[in-house]
Formats: sequence, structure tokens, C-alpha cells
Amino acid sequence: MTSFPLRLATLAKHPNALKGIARGIEREALRITPEGVLSSLVHPKALGSALTHQWITTDFAESLLEFITPVSYSALETLTQLHDIHRFTYRQLNEELLWPLSMPCYVANDDDIMLAQYGTSNVGRMKALYREGLKHRYGSIMQIISGVHFNFSFPQSFWNALFGVQTEDTRQKSISNAYFNLIRNYYRFGWIIPYLFGSSPALCGSFFKKSTVSLNFKQISADIYYLPYTTSLRLSDLGYTNRAQNVLKIGFNNLEQYLEGVRNAIQTPSKEFANIGVKNEDGYRQLNTNILQIENELYAPIRPKRIAKNSEKPSEALARGGVEYIEVRSLDVNPFSPTGIDDTQIYFLDLFVTWCALADSERMTDYELGCWHDNWNKVVIEGRKPGLTLQIGCNGERLTQAEWGYRVFAELAELAVIMDQAYASDQYQRVCRELVTWFDDSDKTLSARLMKEILEQESIGKVGLTIAANNAKLFSNGNYATFTETQFREETSASLVRQLNIEKANDLSFEQYLAEYFNDSLSL
Repeated sequence: MTSFPLRLATLAKHPNALKGIARGIEREALRITPEGVLSSLVHPKALGSALTHQWITTDFAESLLEFITPVSYSALETLTQLHDIHRFTYRQLNEELLWPLSMPCYVANDDDIMLAQYGTSNVGRMKALYREGLKHRYGSIMQIISGVHFNFSFPQSFWNALFGVQTEDTRQKSISNAYFNLIRNYYRFGWIIPYLFGSSPALCGSFFKKSTVSLNFKQISADIYYLPYTTSLRLSDLGYTNRAQNVLKIGFNNLEQYLEGVRNAIQTPSKEFANIGVKNEDGYRQLNTNILQIENELYAPIRPKRIAKNSEKPSEALARGGVEYIEVRSLDVNPFSPTGIDDTQIYFLDLFVTWCALADSERMTDYELGCWHDNWNKVVIEGRKPGLTLQIGCNGERLTQAEWGYRVFAELAELAVIMDQAYASDQYQRVCRELVTWFDDSDKTLSARLMKEILEQESIGKVGLTIAANNAKLFSNGNYATFTETQFREETSASLVRQLNIEKANDLSFEQYLAEYFNDSLSL
């Protein structure tokens, strides 16, 4: 008997060990005009401080909103929180809308994209300068691609069931190792996510003309460039990736190996980025000339995380306390959900990442990681191609994507029974039964459904605007389900006060602040 059946049998005896899964969602969305053009307005003051607001901030650009739900132990509550944040935001936007697709709306020039600003504090200026560096390194339009991040952690009862009685130190090491087992399996099998939920099969012409990636795109209008079987251009080399990071060898066999890889990445000089320079007569251009300015620049489909204390960097938090949760970063914005993600996706992600933690997970070499990376690339570029084959590790054996999918879903179905016992429902089995049929019929996938609408209307802009307008109507009506209007108003005001207090507390020059920040990084 392999370890997966053993672990599954253990959980079958203690199904309640799966109760208490914690989740959080981060959703990005561009503000656009009623005409479907990128907004040129600054972040609305009615939404508070982008630096300190708990639930509403910005990512790369002033126009790129990011919504963050609190940690919740109910999938339904997570979705209602996200609905409420959207509802409040829409009611502050006047006539502006939120672009419902991952790939950007029409953008005439990179200079039309206003970098996000966070005030005059050192931390705020550093956040803005980091984005200035991203602009010079990769171009602004690549940075306004939107996605959804899914944060997930297991309850202590889950670890108790798997590991039994342990000392505190041993328990945390076991948990970190288990999360890295999960991460390795996500790299092996996570291509299932863009196959099922990839939603960026086509590009607006304004984006395509700024791309340097050579792919054999078809063009059906000045507005639409696409590939016949693509699932997620966002995850391709054309999208939100960093080819300069291909030289990095960041391993996922354990926490120590991962931290060593991150440490090397933020200290490795780049000849390409050195040509940009750190500073010129007009001011700073980037934080430094290394392959990564800071850890946040590491592009990955999944990350190990721990909540940081005070001014801790992500790797410092991990080194201090081990892995606390994982962040799934390979989700496109779902255009068929007004919040960019729906309950089917959440239940599937619950099920899939739990399976990744329970399934056998051998250590992974750099060579094997490259093999699995090739599978991801094939799926994001031609995932809906009939008979598409993927390699199994690096031993030369191949299966069709559908055959792979059936193998994985056979074990997911077993796990779904136990998870439904824990939650006294049939939601996980229902999702399993539905999604496995998408391997028989790729027209059911989100990318196929969106591509059908784009081809029918012969315009990405029309499709996006229609969805955005419908979402605006939806959120202009109805009541809050989890939050209240008063809570949003109070948080908005409090966030502005928090930013002001941070600015008043500046006691170093910006140059000194940066020097101390990076000196600390060298001592990791």
C-alpha cells in the first residue's frame, strides 16, 4: 500500500480533521472608462489609503485595484466577503467600471499607465520605486495583467491526524515539509488549473503589438489576436513571467533549500538590468540591479508563506516560523463570475491542494522541475488541442492530457467523499463529477467559453465591456452580506489616518532606509 492510501485511510477514520480549512482571496481588476479604455484617474480617495487599507489596495498601477478578503473558514463566507468588497468599491467609482478579464483592455501607450503611489513615507516610496523598476525591466503593460490568488492553510486537526503527538519544533518542521510536498505536486500536476480555469485565450491588439514573444497568432480583427487551443496566455512567456529568472535554481525539497535559493536570487546581479542603472539625473529607476529587486518579484505559480511580523520580509518570516500557508497564483480572472472566482473553483482548489499534500511526492531535481515546466507551457499554449500528450516526469513515458486528468480525478473522487463527510455536504463530489467531464469536452473549459464569445462578437472590447456593465448593475443593487457600509467607511477613514501616522514617523532619509533594508537582506 502506498502512502496516499494510508493517509486517506487515516483521514477516513477522522474526517473532522479536514474541518477548519482557512482561505483568503486576492483579486486584481483594472479600472476602466465607460468606453473600455484604461482609467487615467488616481486611486479614489473614497477607497481609502492603498498603503494601509485592509481590503482594498492597488497593485502595479493606480488603476489596478486589488481586493483582499480576511481569513475565513467558510468558502461561502469568503465569496460573500469578496462580493461585499466589490459592492462597496463599485459604489465609489461613479461611472468607471472594472475590467473583467485577465489580459488588459485597450492601452494606447505604456505612458498611459500611471504607477501606483503610496505617499511620502519611506515604505510608501519604496513600494512606488519597486514598481518603477518593474516598468523599466519588463514594460508597464505586462504588469497590469490581472489574476486571482488563493491563500490556503490546513487546520491543526489535519496535522494532528497525520502526525500524531510531536514536540512543537518537530511539528512545525513536519508541517513545513508537508507544504513543500504539496508544492512539488502542484508543480507536477498544477497544469490542471489552467486547463480547467484558464481564461486568457486571446489578446487585445494594443497588447500584442507591445509583445516581443514570437508565437503564430491568428488575427481576426485589429482587436483580436489568438491561438486556436490556448488556455492561459497570462501564464505563458507572453504574459506575467520573467524569463530572466530562468537561470535561478530555486528548489522546493525543503524550507532550507528554498530559502537558500531565494537568498541567492535577491543577491545575483543581472547584466541586463545593470544597463538600466539604479539612478540618473531624473532620480531612481529601480531598487537595485539584481535579478530580483526584492522577493516579491519572484514569479511562481505557488508560494510558501507565513504572516510577517512588523517589517519582516517574507523569507524572514518563513525562516522564523516555517510555512504557515500556501498562495496559489496561477488563476486567471474568471469572466463568468462577477468577483473573478466562483464556488466551483474554490471547492476544487480545496480538494486539489489537499490531494497534493496527501499524494506521494518524491524529491525533485532541477531537471525534473524543467520537465514539469514544459508540461505547463504546453497546456497554457495548446491545452485544448485534441490528443495533446504530456510527459510523466523525465522517464520518457507520455500520456494524453485527458488520461492524466482521469488518473488524478480518480484519487480526487476518493478524497471528495471524505471531505464531504467532514462538511456534511456533497459539494466536493459534485464538483469532481462536473469537472472530470471537461476532459472529455474541452468546450466546457473557461477558455473555450470565453473564446466562443469573443469570436461571436468579433471584439474583446465588446465582450469585456458587456460583462463589466452587467457586473456594475449587479453590484449597484443588493445589500451587504458580511460587512456593513459603516465598516467600510470606518476602515477607509482609519486607513488614511494610518498612512499619515506612518509618514509622520519617518526618522531616516530615503537613502538610509534603503541601505538598511538591503543590509538586512544580506544577513538573511
